[in-house]
Parts: sequence; structure tokens; C-alpha cells
Amino acid sequence: MTTDDHELKDLYQEVIIEHSKNPRNFRAVQNATHSAEGYNPLCGDQLTLTLKLSNNVIEEIGFIGDGCAISKASASLMTSALKGKRPEDALTLFTAVRTLLTCGPSAKVTPDEVGKLAVLSGVSEFPMRVKCATLAWHTMKNALEGGNVPGGKGNPASTEES
Repeated sequence: MTTDDHELKDLYQEVIIEHSKNPRNFRAVQNATHSAEGYNPLCGDQLTLTLKLSNNVIEEIGFIGDGCAISKASASLMTSALKGKRPEDALTLFTAVRTLLTCGPSAKVTPDEVGKLAVLSGVSEFPMRVKCATLAWHTMKNALEGGNVPGGKGNPASTEES
């Protein structure tokens, strides 16, 4: 393992720990226009994501729920990255991050495509944890595509989806 690999692995661990202990946007968004619930049947992680679209931009986004450090950190990083983005850009980022998490860093996804979220690439080394990291992303996709309004009864997002 090269020095760069060690540094990236250390950074990955630091970011996961920091975001799991102090998650950003860990709250329900008031007057949300979209929401979805997510559940990882493999380990029991669950979350509710709420967001407010205004002028076709994600103005506010937040999550509440219980999960492991990776699940919570991924949701925290995701909500921070998506504020101010258009829904179509959020869905494009979903695809890039899912590829990064399942395939690892490769020619398929460049760091420019995912920005600071590249730190999540370390999850790909732990196949059993990929679903923990993708839960928030599947939930966000479900909220945007399903248009569930808060309190609505939609199908929960699952890590068992493609």
C-alpha cells in the first residue's frame, strides 16, 4: 500500500467518524415538499429524508433515523452536497456515488464527478457495508422521483433496489 493509499484510508476513517458523531442536517425539514423513508434490511438502518424544493432547487434537506456510522455519515455527506442542487443534478450524483461505492475509484467515476464525496470510496473495500452507505442515496432518489409529500404513504426505499 502506498503512502497516498494510507492517507486516503485515514481520511476516509476520519470523515466517517466525524460525520457519524456530528451529522450535518440531522433534522426534519419544516414545510418539506418531498419525503421518503429508507430501510436497510441487512442491518436494520432506517432513515426518513425530507427536502424542500424551491424554484427547482433543493433549498433544504435533512434526515432523521437510526443507523450505523457509515449510514449516518453517508446521509450527512449527501445532504451537505445536495443543498442548492437541481433535482436532476442530484440524481446524476446518485448514479456516480452508487458506482463509486459499488466499484470503487475507477475510470468509471472521477473525483471531479463526486467532489468531496470521493472520501466514501473506501466503503467499496467492505462489500457488506455498501448498502449502509447507499441507503440515504436510494431514499433521496425515491423522494425526488416519487414526489412523496410528508406524511404520504409511499413505498419505502430499500437497499435491495437496483
